[in-house]
Amino acid sequence: MTTAPRLALTLTAATLLTAVFIPAAHADDGPSVPPGTEPSATAPVEVDPNDPDLKLPEGATLAEPKVLDIKQVVEDQSGDERREDTNADVKFALQAEVLFSKDSAKLNGEAKARISAIAAEIKNQNATRIRVFGFTDNLGSYAHGLTLSRQRANAVQDVLDQELKDSGITYEVRGYSEDYPIASNSTESGRKKNRRVEVSFPRGEN
Repeated sequence: MTTAPRLALTLTAATLLTAVFIPAAHADDGPSVPPGTEPSATAPVEVDPNDPDLKLPEGATLAEPKVLDIKQVVEDQSGDERREDTNADVKFALQAEVLFSKDSAKLNGEAKARISAIAAEIKNQNATRIRVFGFTDNLGSYAHGLTLSRQRANAVQDVLDQELKDSGITYEVRGYSEDYPIASNSTESGRKKNRRVEVSFPRGEN
Protein backbone atom coordinates (compact mmCIF):
# COMPACT_ATOMS: atom_id res chain seq x y z
CA MET A 1 0.00 0.00 0.00
CA THR A 2 1.51 3.32 -1.00
CA THR A 3 1.35 6.45 1.06
CA ALA A 4 -0.47 9.34 -0.53
CA PRO A 5 2.00 12.04 -1.61
CA ARG A 6 2.06 15.20 0.42
CA LEU A 7 1.92 18.61 -1.13
CA ALA A 8 4.21 21.19 0.40
CA LEU A 9 3.83 24.87 -0.21
CA THR A 10 6.43 27.15 1.26
CA LEU A 11 5.79 30.83 1.49
CA THR A 12 8.89 32.75 2.35
CA ALA A 13 9.04 36.29 3.56
CA ALA A 14 11.71 38.63 4.83
CA THR A 15 12.09 42.10 6.19
CA LEU A 16 11.15 44.48 3.43
CA LEU A 17 12.94 47.81 3.19
CA THR A 18 11.60 50.06 0.46
CA ALA A 19 12.15 53.64 -0.63
CA VAL A 20 9.14 55.88 -0.08
CA PHE A 21 8.58 56.44 -3.78
CA ILE A 22 7.85 52.73 -4.35
CA PRO A 23 4.18 51.82 -3.76
CA ALA A 24 3.68 49.43 -0.87
CA ALA A 25 2.52 45.93 -1.79
CA HIS A 26 -0.73 44.64 -0.31
CA ALA A 27 -1.43 40.96 0.32
CA ASP A 28 -4.69 39.49 -0.93
CA ASP A 29 -7.39 39.21 1.70
CA GLY A 30 -7.52 35.70 3.15
CA PRO A 31 -9.90 33.98 5.55
CA SER A 32 -10.11 35.58 8.97
CA VAL A 33 -8.60 33.71 11.90
CA PRO A 34 -9.83 33.21 15.46
CA PRO A 35 -8.68 35.75 18.06
CA GLY A 36 -5.21 35.08 19.41
CA THR A 37 -3.98 33.11 16.41
CA GLU A 38 -2.84 35.98 14.21
CA PRO A 39 0.74 35.79 12.81
CA SER A 40 3.32 37.50 15.01
CA ALA A 41 6.74 37.79 13.45
CA THR A 42 9.68 39.12 15.43
CA ALA A 43 10.89 42.72 15.10
CA PRO A 44 13.16 43.55 12.15
CA VAL A 45 16.87 44.13 12.41
CA GLU A 46 17.59 47.82 12.90
CA VAL A 47 19.03 49.44 9.77
CA ASP A 48 21.00 52.68 9.69
CA PRO A 49 19.30 54.85 7.02
CA ASN A 50 22.55 56.79 6.59
CA ASP A 51 24.60 53.69 5.74
CA PRO A 52 26.23 54.41 2.34
CA ASP A 53 25.93 50.73 1.36
CA LEU A 54 22.16 51.18 1.02
CA LYS A 55 22.76 53.25 -2.11
CA LEU A 56 19.35 54.90 -2.07
CA PRO A 57 18.50 57.33 -4.88
CA GLU A 58 19.18 60.91 -3.96
CA GLY A 59 16.43 62.31 -1.75
CA ALA A 60 14.87 58.90 -1.01
CA THR A 61 14.33 57.63 2.52
CA LEU A 62 13.45 54.27 3.95
CA ALA A 63 9.83 53.39 4.57
CA GLU A 64 8.82 51.63 7.75
CA PRO A 65 10.16 48.04 7.66
CA LYS A 66 7.65 45.22 7.34
CA VAL A 67 8.07 41.77 8.81
CA LEU A 68 6.07 38.85 7.51
CA ASP A 69 5.87 35.39 9.03
CA ILE A 70 7.52 32.55 7.17
CA LYS A 71 4.78 29.98 6.68
CA GLN A 72 5.09 26.41 5.47
CA VAL A 73 1.93 24.47 4.69
CA VAL A 74 1.83 20.69 4.26
CA GLU A 75 -1.44 19.00 3.39
CA ASP A 76 -2.43 15.43 2.63
CA GLN A 77 -3.46 14.97 -0.97
CA SER A 78 -6.87 13.98 0.36
CA GLY A 79 -7.03 17.18 2.40
CA ASP A 80 -7.86 15.22 5.57
CA GLU A 81 -4.97 16.74 7.51
CA ARG A 82 -3.10 20.01 7.18
CA ARG A 83 -0.06 21.34 9.05
CA GLU A 84 1.01 24.98 9.08
CA ASP A 85 4.36 26.11 10.50
CA THR A 86 5.23 29.77 11.09
CA ASN A 87 8.06 31.50 12.91
CA ALA A 88 6.10 31.31 16.15
CA ASP A 89 3.47 28.57 15.95
CA VAL A 90 2.55 25.11 14.72
CA LYS A 91 -1.04 24.37 13.72
CA PHE A 92 -2.72 21.12 12.74
CA ALA A 93 -6.16 21.07 11.11
CA LEU A 94 -8.03 17.76 10.96
CA GLN A 95 -11.20 17.45 8.94
CA ALA A 96 -14.16 16.36 11.03
CA GLU A 97 -14.87 13.36 8.79
CA VAL A 98 -11.62 11.63 9.78
CA LEU A 99 -12.38 12.08 13.49
CA PHE A 100 -16.16 11.81 13.88
CA SER A 101 -19.29 10.39 12.34
CA LYS A 102 -21.74 12.85 10.78
CA ASP A 103 -23.22 15.25 13.33
CA SER A 104 -21.41 13.46 16.16
CA ALA A 105 -18.75 14.41 18.72
CA LYS A 106 -17.74 10.79 19.43
CA LEU A 107 -14.24 10.05 18.13
CA ASN A 108 -13.90 7.13 15.72
CA GLY A 109 -11.26 4.39 15.77
CA GLU A 110 -8.86 6.23 13.47
CA ALA A 111 -8.94 9.47 15.44
CA LYS A 112 -6.69 8.52 18.36
CA ALA A 113 -3.71 7.71 16.14
CA ARG A 114 -3.96 11.08 14.41
CA ILE A 115 -4.30 12.98 17.70
CA SER A 116 -1.42 10.96 19.23
CA ALA A 117 0.83 12.13 16.38
CA ILE A 118 -0.07 15.73 17.22
CA ALA A 119 0.66 15.07 20.91
CA ALA A 120 4.12 13.81 19.93
CA GLU A 121 4.83 17.07 18.10
CA ILE A 122 3.61 19.08 21.11
CA LYS A 123 6.15 17.20 23.24
CA ASN A 124 8.84 17.81 20.63
CA GLN A 125 8.15 21.56 20.74
CA ASN A 126 7.98 21.61 24.57
CA ALA A 127 4.72 23.55 24.28
CA THR A 128 2.75 24.33 27.42
CA ARG A 129 -0.09 26.40 25.88
CA ILE A 130 -2.37 24.57 23.48
CA ARG A 131 -5.41 25.84 21.59
CA VAL A 132 -8.05 23.36 20.44
CA PHE A 133 -10.70 25.01 18.27
CA GLY A 134 -13.69 23.34 16.60
CA PHE A 135 -15.47 24.61 13.47
CA THR A 136 -18.47 23.56 11.36
CA ASP A 137 -19.93 24.51 7.99
CA ASN A 138 -22.96 26.75 7.63
CA LEU A 139 -25.56 23.99 7.34
CA GLY A 140 -28.02 23.79 10.21
CA SER A 141 -28.46 26.43 12.88
CA TYR A 142 -25.62 28.52 14.22
CA ALA A 143 -26.46 27.45 17.78
CA HIS A 144 -26.27 23.76 16.89
CA GLY A 145 -22.94 24.31 15.16
CA LEU A 146 -21.64 26.16 18.21
CA THR A 147 -22.49 23.23 20.49
CA LEU A 148 -21.16 20.58 18.11
CA SER A 149 -17.91 22.41 17.38
CA ARG A 150 -17.25 22.87 21.11
CA GLN A 151 -18.04 19.22 21.87
CA ARG A 152 -15.66 18.09 19.13
CA ALA A 153 -12.91 20.36 20.40
CA ASN A 154 -13.43 18.96 23.91
CA ALA A 155 -13.17 15.39 22.60
CA VAL A 156 -9.83 16.11 20.91
CA GLN A 157 -8.54 17.93 24.00
CA ASP A 158 -9.43 14.93 26.19
CA VAL A 159 -7.23 12.64 24.08
CA LEU A 160 -4.37 15.16 24.05
CA ASP A 161 -4.59 15.38 27.84
CA GLN A 162 -4.45 11.59 28.14
CA GLU A 163 -1.47 11.40 25.79
CA LEU A 164 0.53 14.25 27.31
CA LYS A 165 -0.18 13.62 31.00
CA ASP A 166 1.26 17.02 31.90
CA SER A 167 -0.39 19.15 34.57
CA GLY A 168 1.74 22.12 33.46
CA ILE A 169 -0.09 22.43 30.14
CA THR A 170 -2.80 25.06 29.74
CA TYR A 171 -5.56 24.43 27.20
CA GLU A 172 -7.79 26.94 25.46
CA VAL A 173 -10.78 25.05 24.05
CA ARG A 174 -13.45 26.79 21.97
CA GLY A 175 -16.17 26.06 19.46
CA TYR A 176 -16.75 28.61 16.69
CA SER A 177 -19.62 27.05 14.70
CA GLU A 178 -19.48 28.39 11.12
CA ASP A 179 -17.27 31.37 11.99
CA TYR A 180 -13.80 31.66 10.41
CA PRO A 181 -14.29 29.48 7.32
CA ILE A 182 -11.19 28.54 5.34
CA ALA A 183 -13.14 27.74 2.16
CA SER A 184 -16.43 28.66 0.52
CA ASN A 185 -19.56 27.14 2.05
CA SER A 186 -21.27 27.23 -1.35
CA THR A 187 -19.91 23.79 -2.33
CA GLU A 188 -19.64 20.48 -0.48
CA SER A 189 -15.86 20.39 -1.00
CA GLY A 190 -15.61 23.80 0.66
CA ARG A 191 -17.93 22.83 3.51
CA LYS A 192 -15.84 19.71 4.09
CA LYS A 193 -12.74 21.85 4.61
CA ASN A 194 -14.62 24.08 7.05
CA ARG A 195 -15.75 21.13 9.21
CA ARG A 196 -12.54 20.76 11.17
CA VAL A 197 -10.72 20.78 14.50
CA GLU A 198 -7.54 22.84 14.78
CA VAL A 199 -4.79 22.25 17.34
CA SER A 200 -2.16 24.99 17.60
CA PHE A 201 0.70 25.74 19.95
CA PRO A 202 3.85 27.88 20.16
CA ARG A 203 6.99 26.62 18.46
CA GLY A 204 9.96 25.70 20.64
CA GLU A 205 8.54 27.01 23.91
CA ASN A 206 10.74 26.22 26.90
